[in-house]
Amino acid sequence: MDLRDVELRDRVEAERLPQLMELFASGWWTADRVADDVAAMLGASDLVFALLHRPDDRLVGFARVLTDGVYLALVLDVLVAPDVRGSGVGAMLMDAVVRHPRLAQVRSVELVCQPELFPSTGGGASPSRSAARR
Repeated sequence: MDLRDVELRDRVEAERLPQLMELFASGWWTADRVADDVAAMLGASDLVFALLHRPDDRLVGFARVLTDGVYLALVLDVLVAPDVRGSGVGAMLMDAVVRHPRLAQVRSVELVCQPELFPSTGGGASPSRSAARR
C-alpha cells in the first residue's frame, strides 16, 4: 500500500461506522462490540485517529485516546485492517498519535495492548494487559 494514498482523519463519520465495525470484527477484543455502543464510545473519546485509504474510500486504521491532558493518555483500540498489516499503516497511525499536539505535554502516553501484540514488553508484563509507555 502506498502510504501517500492514506489520509489521517480526527473522527469516524456516521456513514463510516459500518467500516469501523468491520475493522473491529478483525480484533478479538473488539469483535463483540455493537454499533450503538461504538458510536457512544467515539463521542466520549478525547481523540480519535482514523486512517482512510483514498483510492478505495476505505477505513484501514483506527486508534483512540483517553487523556487528562497533563499526566496520562491511554491509547486504546489500535487496529489495522488485516490485508494492509505490515505495510506501514500501523506505524503511521502510532506516529500520528504520539505527535498529536494535545499530547505533547502529557507526561505519560501509554498503549494498552496484550504483551504478544507489542514485542518490546520483554515478557515482564501482566498476562492480562500491557502498557508501552512514552
